[in-house]
Amino acid sequence: MAAVTLKGIEKEYDNGFKAVHGIDLEIKEGEFMVFVGPSGCAKSTTLRMVAGLESISGGDLFIGGERMNDVPSKDRGIAMVFQDYALYPHMTVYDNMAFGLKVAKLPKDEIDQRVREAADKLQITELLDRKPAEMSGGQRQRVAVGRAIVRKPDVFLFDEPLSNLDAKLRVSMRLRITNLHRDLKNTGQPATMIYVTHDQVESMTMGDRICVLNQGRIMQVDTPMNLYNYPENKFVAGFIGSPAMNLMKAKLVQEGDKVQIELGDNRFTLPADKAAKVSSYVGKEVWFGMRPEYIGNMETHPECANNSFTEEINSLERMGFEENIYFEIGGQHAAHASHTKRRERVTSAVNTHSVST
Repeated sequence: MAAVTLKGIEKEYDNGFKAVHGIDLEIKEGEFMVFVGPSGCAKSTTLRMVAGLESISGGDLFIGGERMNDVPSKDRGIAMVFQDYALYPHMTVYDNMAFGLKVAKLPKDEIDQRVREAADKLQITELLDRKPAEMSGGQRQRVAVGRAIVRKPDVFLFDEPLSNLDAKLRVSMRLRITNLHRDLKNTGQPATMIYVTHDQVESMTMGDRICVLNQGRIMQVDTPMNLYNYPENKFVAGFIGSPAMNLMKAKLVQEGDKVQIELGDNRFTLPADKAAKVSSYVGKEVWFGMRPEYIGNMETHPECANNSFTEEINSLERMGFEENIYFEIGGQHAAHASHTKRRERVTSAVNTHSVST
């Protein structure tokens, strides 16, 4: 188990393109940290610098308190699970999992014990004599995870390991990796895990903390629910959540003792506590943030009659228990998420949740 510390980490390529801009991050011992962000945000590049697969242009990387900038990947105490499994096609599952241990010249009995213990944890014991071509994608990914487990690393690195799997397998593997982290901790072998994904469900359900990246910079680092409930900037507010938070340009106005959001022909009164925080922006344009689930039905929320609007539905997504409704308000696109069926025309009450400037 080891902490991972990034101090001013930068990555600049020979052509002058700067992919990573001075990242500072402390990943605690035994923590499950998720890197999430849109394509091209440098989350995989940052992970590969931790792994030693990309050179570091500036700053310092520490694993377990030791500076690792110039330490070869094999000597960093890390094990990496790749998106494409990276298994040897001519080797059996057993030999794939044992290969790194054989290279390290561990005793045969210890190699056998480690391989079989990992196979049991991942429920792939019956696959040990098979070759990768004889298995499904989910089974191959479990073998790749098993190959990392047997090394007993200080740090596990996962680079979008589930993106090649179908939806059902992703759920299954997500639970296996989360349970692996918990089980290792419970058996006295806690390991630090860094997991890269673009999938919000993975990031919200797996990580102890999430590091949100954009264009090679950290936008926010926090627990999943703090990111969701208390985004520090417009990017995080709009990125975390599905459907995404409704972010609309509006004007902050005052009418008597009320501070209101003016959105097209609609006005919504802010609660007193929120009004006090944004009173200095009265008369200015602001970004109004409204989570889709905080839009309610007037029939069930009559107390919000003063903060209501009526709009035609543009499109409707029915997903069984869940339903997403898309419409426009004040000429801007918005969405409503609900577990309750709605009519084709919706009158909604707005729970004014947040204002982002």
